[in-house]
Amino acid sequence: MEAAEIIEYLRDRDLTITLTDGDSLELSPAEKITHELIERLRKHKPAIIQELKREQNQKIEIIRAWLHIIGEPEEDHFLVLDKCLNNPEALEYFLEQAKEVN
Repeated sequence: MEAAEIIEYLRDRDLTITLTDGDSLELSPAEKITHELIERLRKHKPAIIQELKREQNQKIEIIRAWLHIIGEPEEDHFLVLDKCLNNPEALEYFLEQAKEVN
């Protein structure tokens, strides 16, 4: 199974996988996590991290473009983007805002 397929598999089962601290994965809810699943994640961890970073970078670029569209001063972009990089909820919030404009 490829990393993207594993991530899709998790999301299809209402599991949330989050990249934390650059090279750690967080999976929830705990009651849905099995030993088999943990082993699969360990086996493919580097590829999963790479795929999650790729997804995150795509989202950040959408938000960056949105900030330009709405006329946000460029010197303030880092505030929003930094918040998005450190807070998954903020990332999703600003992504939704960006999608409404596009």
